[in-house]
Amino acid sequence: GEGGDESDGPVSAYLGFDATADSLHVGSLLQIMILRHLQRSGHRPVVLIGGGTSKVGDPTGKDESRPQLTDEIIKKNTDGISKVFAKFLSFENGRGVQSTGTGTDAVMVNNDDWLSALNYLAFLRDYGTQFTINRMLSFESVKQRLAREAPLTFLEFNYMILQAYDFLELARRYEVKLQLGGSDQWGNMVSGTELGRRVDGRRLFALTAPLITTSDGKKMGKTAGGAVWLNSDRLSEYDYWQFWRNTSDDDVVRFLKLFTELPLEDIA
Repeated sequence: GEGGDESDGPVSAYLGFDATADSLHVGSLLQIMILRHLQRSGHRPVVLIGGGTSKVGDPTGKDESRPQLTDEIIKKNTDGISKVFAKFLSFENGRGVQSTGTGTDAVMVNNDDWLSALNYLAFLRDYGTQFTINRMLSFESVKQRLAREAPLTFLEFNYMILQAYDFLELARRYEVKLQLGGSDQWGNMVSGTELGRRVDGRRLFALTAPLITTSDGKKMGKTAGGAVWLNSDRLSEYDYWQFWRNTSDDDVVRFLKLFTELPLEDIA
């Protein structure tokens, strides 16, 4: 293929989560299921925990700046989020942290390992030239904040650059070619594919999934009692089961297709 980087072997795909809470919730489950399907089809999942980017905060879809998290809270949240992936993905020796893995073994990495080591001036010189303010202002997440005349700090404005750099770093370290994410992340993800092409001549790809809503138009995964957490120390197995048990008849078929591995012909 072009650039000699295409192959028929396993594709390494990554999915990133910032450590803004100590558990993920059902809203993230579709992305995790896509990663699971990829692994079962012979590809390699890479889970990125954003220990570094959590110090900055993603402005996407947010009306205002998030409160800054301390290193202690980020560490606690990282540990909590990491637990859930062993239920969905197969890691080398049953664990993923610090594993290089081979073949289709899942790998878990933390972007704090490289982001915190960056030299500001060197980073600006090497990568700041690859991003234009004009292009960054064209992204929906930025436009919405500016349209409301809500403050967008320079710290948050840098988030897009750091997420793009993560993609490049993972491509170099693990030959990652595909980034998964929600459709609200499209701008950040495309920035990563463009950075990889400009700096290393790599062909990188982004795959987004839409935000899942219920048949009555509500955001899936939110209930009157709050978020439907994936960690049992945040939500009991019984309450988690009840959430799925209470799925509206109008959503059952779609959710069975998205969130289970039942053969499609068995789903009415």
